[in-house]
Amino acid sequence: MREFLFTEYIEKVTTSIQNIKVDLILDLTRSLRDAWSEDHQVFLCGNGGSAANAMHIANDFFYGIAKDTGKGIRVHALPANQSILTCLSNDISYKDIFSQQLAVLANSGDILIALSGSGNSPNIIKAIQKAKEMRVKTFAILGYSGGKCLELTDVAIHFPIDDMQIAEDCQLVVGHMVMRWLADNSI
Repeated sequence: MREFLFTEYIEKVTTSIQNIKVDLILDLTRSLRDAWSEDHQVFLCGNGGSAANAMHIANDFFYGIAKDTGKGIRVHALPANQSILTCLSNDISYKDIFSQQLAVLANSGDILIALSGSGNSPNIIKAIQKAKEMRVKTFAILGYSGGKCLELTDVAIHFPIDDMQIAEDCQLVVGHMVMRWLADNSI
């Protein structure tokens, strides 16, 4: 009986991946390559497992694509610095932990990639809003209904799956696809 859980999980992941909108991923990869060649920065944010995915993808963009060229993307995983996160959440509010970092670090022409299962996390929504104010192009990789982020972000890569783990799996699949494309199309 327990083996059914594995089979069901595999089927859900497979179905989600098979329904990827490749044109949206190509938009993300081309925008990242342009930002890379123009020396712009890329920011990633997310909460919980999506925060861990943001750090993983940042590593891939920083080093994974640079093995042959020695030059990766100038990338920042906004959930990575615990000192900044605890300071901002204590002194301002948790909903400002990403938008405040963008206010200090980002410039017009940079890119924000928001990772969210629900698309309704206040700190993710506020980060996208701040990025748009600053003329930072926004992408989001979303699960469930896509939430408020689905309409707010410039480009939404949406997996309409009501399962947080599969939504997070899809975030990494997109990240790895993009990393491989960038490594094959390096500047």
